[in-house]
Amino acid sequence: MSIDYAKARETMVEQQVRPWDVLDPRVLETIGSVPREAFVPEAVRALAYADTALPLGHGESMMKPVLEGRALQALRPGAEERVLEIGAGSGYLTACLARLAREVVAIELHADLADAARARLAAQGCGNARVETADALAWDNDQHFDAICVSGAVHALPPRFVEWLKPGGRMFVVQGRSPAMQATLVHRDVNGLRTESLFETDLPYLAGAAPQPEFTL
Repeated sequence: MSIDYAKARETMVEQQVRPWDVLDPRVLETIGSVPREAFVPEAVRALAYADTALPLGHGESMMKPVLEGRALQALRPGAEERVLEIGAGSGYLTACLARLAREVVAIELHADLADAARARLAAQGCGNARVETADALAWDNDQHFDAICVSGAVHALPPRFVEWLKPGGRMFVVQGRSPAMQATLVHRDVNGLRTESLFETDLPYLAGAAPQPEFTL
C-alpha cells in the first residue's frame, strides 16, 4: 500500500509538532513543506513521519520530529543569517535550516552519511547548504556563525563550539548525562555566556563527547 506522504506530513505537524509548543509560523511552514521521507533511509522510509528517532548507521539517528521542531524554533534563524549544524546526519535538519537561513554549513563525521546528505540536499535543490566531512572536536575552522545547531548530545559543552558563535549568536545543544539530559539555548552576549534551559530529553552523544565511564568499587 502506498503512503500519502503529504497527508502524513500534515498529520505530523498538527498532532506531534504543534502540540509540543512549536508555534512559530516560519518553522511550521518549513516542517510542513520539506519532504522528510526524501531524507530517510529506504529501510525505514515508512516511518518517516512517526514520533520516533530513526537509525542512520554508525550509532547516529534522526531526531524525533518534535525535537527538530523545538530546535528550529529555539534558534529561529533569520533570512540573512549563517548557520552551522554540527552532525548533519541525514541532511533533513540541514534542509530545514537552509529554508530559514541565508547559508548553512553542516559537518558530519562519517563520510558515507555526508555523501548521502549531500545527494539528498542536491536532489531537493537546496543550493545554500553545504556538507563537510569533519570531526567537530578537531575541525580546523575560523568561520563564525549567527546560530549553531548541535544535532547530538554533549556531556559538557566544548569551548571550541562557543568560539564559532558570533557575539549575539545562539546555540541549540543538548547537554548532560543520559538519560536525563537538558536541551538548552546558549547565548553569547557581551557579558559572556547565558544558558537558557528549554526541556528535558535524551539523545545519542556526538562521537567523543560522551562522559567518561564511572567506575565504582
